[in-house]
Amino acid sequence: MASIADYYAGKSVLITGATGFMGKVLVEKLLRSCPHVRALYLLVRPKAGQSMQERVSDMMKCKLFDRVREDNPDFHQKIVPISSELIQPGLAIGPEDKETLTSCINIIFHCAATIRFDEPLKHALQLNVMATQQLISLAQQMPHLQAFIHISTAYANCNRRHIDDIIYPPPVEPKKLIDSLEWMEDSIVRDITPRLIGDHPNTYTYTKALAECVVQKESSKLSIAIIRPSIVGASWQEPFPGWIDNFNGPSGVFIAAGKGILRTMRANNDAVADLIPVDVVINLTLAAGWYTAVHRPKAALVYNCTTGGINPFHWGEIGMFLFSFKRNPLEQAFRRPNANITSNYLMNQYWILVSHRFPALLYDLYLRLSGQKPQMMRIFNRLHKAIGLLEYFSSQDWEWNSENMNMLMSHLSPEDRKVQYLQPRPSTYHTAMIATSLQTFSSRHSTLMCVS
Repeated sequence: MASIADYYAGKSVLITGATGFMGKVLVEKLLRSCPHVRALYLLVRPKAGQSMQERVSDMMKCKLFDRVREDNPDFHQKIVPISSELIQPGLAIGPEDKETLTSCINIIFHCAATIRFDEPLKHALQLNVMATQQLISLAQQMPHLQAFIHISTAYANCNRRHIDDIIYPPPVEPKKLIDSLEWMEDSIVRDITPRLIGDHPNTYTYTKALAECVVQKESSKLSIAIIRPSIVGASWQEPFPGWIDNFNGPSGVFIAAGKGILRTMRANNDAVADLIPVDVVINLTLAAGWYTAVHRPKAALVYNCTTGGINPFHWGEIGMFLFSFKRNPLEQAFRRPNANITSNYLMNQYWILVSHRFPALLYDLYLRLSGQKPQMMRIFNRLHKAIGLLEYFSSQDWEWNSENMNMLMSHLSPEDRKVQYLQPRPSTYHTAMIATSLQTFSSRHSTLMCVS
């Protein structure tokens, strides 16, 4: 059986979400570990006054691609940006580009999604469900397609405590929901959203569960796999330790604590913080693409990509790590760090008032008196909103079945296991991830260079 690198040699790959956090790492890993891949077609939309070519060009200048640049200075010639808009009919792909894609694509990696927890339901449906439907429809027109890999989330079924590597029945038939909401005004949809999503904590997990159902329905016509990562964090090893390009999720918590902005956070100290390195997720994604194309399973395989079962790391341990910032604050800290994690709601509210709001009001008053624009209250309000959205995940435990991931590991050759490592070693990743990601953000050359 061909190695993973040998399999991807000569293949044309289509990637959505390539300018996002995981998408960038996927592009880099493919170019570096599979140097003979024929071409990477990236669906990209113009954004913030930049054309698709400018966005891709800026992405390839990123420090993330330094290792690829050293090995192959002309690597950009393998990158083919395709103008696309996922929420438009036909993905807004032009006739010529569509003909090109349908005639040559061998593998699709669907990474694009909105990851905002508070995304309006209609927009989340458009990006996470309807776009997936349209991409699958395009995939069915590709005679040379061998694998369709869909990136979901381990929390798509977070209303269950034990989650197997199977696709569960959807909370509602996706087509019926889409048809029902199509004629409704946004204000009406907003009002009924809590009842529609039921025991799901937000529109993100709800629509990702619906997207899995959409993918499953097409599994009889395509060779499909679904990757379910938990909380994706900074890289563990590749392309270098600690790479990250955003303040989403726990990364924002670490930075805010190190800067002395965050002093309190509500979480269950005994609950597992299921953090997974982005490079491990991408390695699993590439390995799943290889296995799906070579073995062509009869049904869509689901890979739960989590660490809690093999390398548990608790929120209480994160609290202890955050406390270490008291001795070693980050540069230009707002004040001396002193973060604390508590599960007591009233205690947390008290410390928010005393340690967050009151100092923010005083500092904004100082800024006003000195003729500057007040900003701290706005920063704290954004921080509280972000932490509030995380509370559901920081106060509970889940168990994920990992049989399919173990099966996939057993099929890898010894060489592929070194290149496409699928599990961080116990007791090494989590503390290293936090420390090195903070170092990355502290470096002037790494903080803003890769933010899309």
